[in-house]
Amino acid sequence: MPTISERDLAATIDHAILKPELTRSAVDAELDIAAEWKVFSVCVRPSDIAHAVDRLDGSGVAVGTVIGFPHGTTSTAGKVAEVRQGLADGATEFDMVVNIGALRSGFDDAVVDDIRAVVDAAAGHVVKVILETSLLDDEQIARGSRLTEAGGAAFVKTSTGFAGGGATIPHVRLMRENVGPAVQVKASGGVRSYDDALAMIDAGATRLGTSGSATILGEARRIAAGEEATGAVDDTSY
Repeated sequence: MPTISERDLAATIDHAILKPELTRSAVDAELDIAAEWKVFSVCVRPSDIAHAVDRLDGSGVAVGTVIGFPHGTTSTAGKVAEVRQGLADGATEFDMVVNIGALRSGFDDAVVDDIRAVVDAAAGHVVKVILETSLLDDEQIARGSRLTEAGGAAFVKTSTGFAGGGATIPHVRLMRENVGPAVQVKASGGVRSYDDALAMIDAGATRLGTSGSATILGEARRIAAGEEATGAVDDTSY
């Protein structure tokens, strides 16, 4: 498997700051990690958007948030309202959870309409659709990927990290195979090490959601310096 530079790998990472129990000081520590390692973005709880935008000002790190998180059962109107508030607070990317029950029920038109409403509300900003692959079979993952594209989203994404499972190589490959080249794949949940990150990228992911950014990028730095990688962290939150 080819290696990837620390800089290029950082450019794929959305640093997750989503655990519900995080205090403001804990959030700040994570925001500082994101700035230190120059990741692409942070993905924060909706109530933390404005603070994250202020703290990361000038860092080059974008601020994204979650919509309908973590269950996806928020009404479409509710998801649209979340996007509009997120835009007002300064978020530039939106990771929405698909209506999982609707997808499993075969209500394809409803799924597409839900996605399209969020995409329209985002007004040209990036929308990623979380399928929650641990709750789906392969047919549902493939169909959900196609519906994501039909709804106009920029990314299809594996997981919230809050449903007992995360990204797997077969699921990332399946998602990649079921969308066109204009739609990207985000692997999130269980991406805990440099090797995990490379494997997901090799399978077709172009963005990684993880709370283990420092460990992953630290391994990339040590490998570039000719040192041994030291292993993984517990990344159960995303």
